[in-house]
Amino acid sequence: MSTPSLTLAAPCAGVLWPLESVPDPVFAGRALGEGVALDPLDDALYAPCDGEVVQCARTRHALTLRTGEGVELLLHLGLDTVALDGEGIEPAVAVGDRVVAGQLLCRFDPDLLARRARALITPLVITEPAGHRLAPLAHAEGRRLARGEPLLSLIPAGPDASPEVADGPARHRELVLALAAGLHARPAARLRAIAREHAVSLTLASGDAEADADSLSALMNLGAVEGARLTLSARGERAEAALDAAQRLLTTPEAAAPAPAPRTPPAEAADGRYPGLVASAGLALGPLVHHVPALPQVPRDGEDPAREAARLDRALEDVMARLEIAQRRARASGQEDEAEIFAAHQAWLADPDLKGAAEARLAEGRSAGQAWREALDAEAQRLAASGNPLLAGRVADLRDLQRRVMAEFGDAAAAPEWPEGAILIADDLTPSELVSLAEARPGGLCLAAGGTTSHVAILARARGLPCLVAMGDAVQELAGEQAVLDADSGVLEPAPDAERRASVEAAIAERAERAARDAAAAREPAVTRDGRHLEVAANVGSAEEARRAAEAGADGIGLMRSEFLFLEREAAPSEADQRREYRAAVDALAGKPVIIRTLDIGADKQLPYLRLPQAPNPALGVRGARLWASQPELLDAQLRALLRVGAPESLRIMVPMIADAPELGTVRARLERQAEALGLTRLPALGAMIEVPSAALGAGGLAAEADFLSIGTNDLTQYTLAMDREAPDLAARADVLHPAVLRLIRATVDGAAGRCPVGVCGAAAGDDLAAPLLAALGVDELSVEPARVPAIKAALRRLDAGALADCLPRLLALGDADAVRAALTAWFATDATTTTTCDERMPS
Repeated sequence: MSTPSLTLAAPCAGVLWPLESVPDPVFAGRALGEGVALDPLDDALYAPCDGEVVQCARTRHALTLRTGEGVELLLHLGLDTVALDGEGIEPAVAVGDRVVAGQLLCRFDPDLLARRARALITPLVITEPAGHRLAPLAHAEGRRLARGEPLLSLIPAGPDASPEVADGPARHRELVLALAAGLHARPAARLRAIAREHAVSLTLASGDAEADADSLSALMNLGAVEGARLTLSARGERAEAALDAAQRLLTTPEAAAPAPAPRTPPAEAADGRYPGLVASAGLALGPLVHHVPALPQVPRDGEDPAREAARLDRALEDVMARLEIAQRRARASGQEDEAEIFAAHQAWLADPDLKGAAEARLAEGRSAGQAWREALDAEAQRLAASGNPLLAGRVADLRDLQRRVMAEFGDAAAAPEWPEGAILIADDLTPSELVSLAEARPGGLCLAAGGTTSHVAILARARGLPCLVAMGDAVQELAGEQAVLDADSGVLEPAPDAERRASVEAAIAERAERAARDAAAAREPAVTRDGRHLEVAANVGSAEEARRAAEAGADGIGLMRSEFLFLEREAAPSEADQRREYRAAVDALAGKPVIIRTLDIGADKQLPYLRLPQAPNPALGVRGARLWASQPELLDAQLRALLRVGAPESLRIMVPMIADAPELGTVRARLERQAEALGLTRLPALGAMIEVPSAALGAGGLAAEADFLSIGTNDLTQYTLAMDREAPDLAARADVLHPAVLRLIRATVDGAAGRCPVGVCGAAAGDDLAAPLLAALGVDELSVEPARVPAIKAALRRLDAGALADCLPRLLALGDADAVRAALTAWFATDATTTTTCDERMPS
């Protein structure tokens, strides 16, 4: 008799997720079985098919149905909801009940679960296929499904190849369950995996009840809670090893599931100040203004409704394609929260009701952009008034989608108006938004999200705009007619008293005077008091920034980030496009050296059109120079574009993520082959970035292969200290002034001595304390954001590099970065003309 097919219906309205995208390794790794997941838009789950309830979790968050064909399927409401112990979940069925498709299984409080659980994403998993296999999904990821809509199809799998029953010695083990949440889905799945890994039959008994590890529903129906006495039995040649693994699993307390990472890092400081991470240092005094992007300006009335409808269809298709690219990029870089948002936006965009509402307005004579605006206004009002917190919380997503589509039809929104010097508060900004906002001359930026090495942070530093990031949602509630943004210390003071305001005004005026003096001397060379000449170059991301750097007095470009050309595109730039941008940067510096870094993609930067292999830790995976192995044409094309600039006397090429000399030698050979094919005999200088400890420790060999070295202090610090530079909890400790990092910098300088020059192009080069110390360590060049060029040159002219170099043994012997910073602060606070020894200038 043939096995019948089976169709499962959506147990709730929701957004479709493939199981491998669920942010839980047990489900994503299919340890429980094949299936799919939904992000619920309802407050209840309904039976996806006819069947019998064979398991209900004690904590109400999961149940298993068995169909008449013997198929068992698990419905798991949310992730890590077992820890709620049933709170917020009301079951409507019990074990033994027979249900029909569409019958209510449980109700839940979506607001409570969204706040207390890790996620509301609800997997539906086939734990026992009973001779069936899952047919390919009929729906696209991110689609919004209605309750009861066909979700999955199970089709006959052919002759059943049942595993052989394990034979061999039987072993038994007594133990006490130590899992706080009891024997729920995750440990049950792991027990089944242990049995299969060791090729044994494994059973677990609790009291008079017994369950085979191959049946998840039977295991969970044991109802075993923390403290229960269990008997494990295993049969097979590896029975003892299986029992050891199972005992470790069941007697080791589970680590608490990570709570949803709050975006508010710190609570409000005790003195009323709000902390954040310093993306761009500085000081500002002005009113707090909340930045909310304005909608694009679109015409109210349209032309022929059919023509407007076609325009709307094209716009929706274009936005959908861009959202798909954004989602893939976010998922490829491990940004699951961002990917989830983009998937939800795609689901809204495909909603036929929204499109129908817009088309109704087209029939009334509205333009495509205005029809979409009015349709989404109405939907947003409906959601806000629904009384359902889960739906009301989606209004912000809807507004973002409204803006995206309207931008396809209208002109850019009018420039924002606020008092000059205002301190802007925003959730986050795109690079293009920051460029636009900077034209209105704000005093500073406070962002709830963001990171210190994001593109927005780079642009803020380039403009000398004080900026704090990762401040958390609490900053969105602040208001103040006169606030202080102290982006040197990393705090926002929303209500400073009169004395504090006066002191800040005086400090700002003093800084302005000093900046004017520094700018006047910016084109003069940077020569220390003891006669050392250092070049002060600029870090840029475009030819326009290169022109700004030249105006600021930069001695050259120490780092041009070429990935800015490759990001925010649907395909790689052509060789001609690249050549034009590189040539414009070279021309802007009028013969001064211009170092252009080859594509540095991977880790925190991804391209939608570049399929990189998945890596558990992308920062240690395929990035920088390692891309040549998998993307040779992409990087060879960049080499050809650079060679065609035709300025070998000033253009220099720098390769990121070089681990050793042979790796750079391979790149040099490629460069020489490309030059030969182009008929060129003069090649630009080729250098390597020192970003990993192996490169620093092997600098002698690298210097024999390279024409120059440049230390990327951001990554070198990250890899030396094993601290993600974007992790808010570690940012304060991931400090370039840690003695271990300083020792690697000194090893680089010593290894390259007499062979090739060494520069620094990381953020440390523009740090008030780190820059002089780098000079004392012997580097030849500091490359900083353009706005910092005048100040760094002035600081070097005040420096006695030799005197500070005499203190290096003492500094490198200190315990951590805090101690180094304290010692340097004391050194610079002492008048160098009256005391000269380290003991006098760095008191213990």
